[in-house]
Amino acid sequence: MTEVLFYHLQNKSLEEVLPPLLEKSLARGWRVVVQSTSEDRADALDAHLWTYTEDSFLPHATWRVENAAEQPILLAIEADNPNGAQVRFLVDNATLPADAEGYERMVLVFNGDDGEALAVARAAWTDCKARGFAATYWQTDERGRWQKKN
Repeated sequence: MTEVLFYHLQNKSLEEVLPPLLEKSLARGWRVVVQSTSEDRADALDAHLWTYTEDSFLPHATWRVENAAEQPILLAIEADNPNGAQVRFLVDNATLPADAEGYERMVLVFNGDDGEALAVARAAWTDCKARGFAATYWQTDERGRWQKKN
């Protein structure tokens, strides 16, 4: 069964939250697709993942590369899965793909201060429940640590 994690951003940006989540996915041996909704945003995330810290490296590429199928992390704007990812991150209001059940895990990261993002997340939650996915909701506590909410 596909597990869907909803990460509600509060007082943190996607750029702060995404790299550690990607590192955890790679540590588990998973391939990842990060789906955004625009080329500009995907390019900005690509640049950020190369420079977010001096002592870490996240092997990744965009969907434009010839060897996309070989990439452990692929940044994309379409709903396909060229690298055979087990995990798909949905950012910037990207919606659940039609083949969501083909993933081990989906991670929807949304900005809690953006009304449109909240609407997309709520619609995705309803869709996940209707499809029988195991959906969980996560928020940061006062120390900035992710906590599962009921």
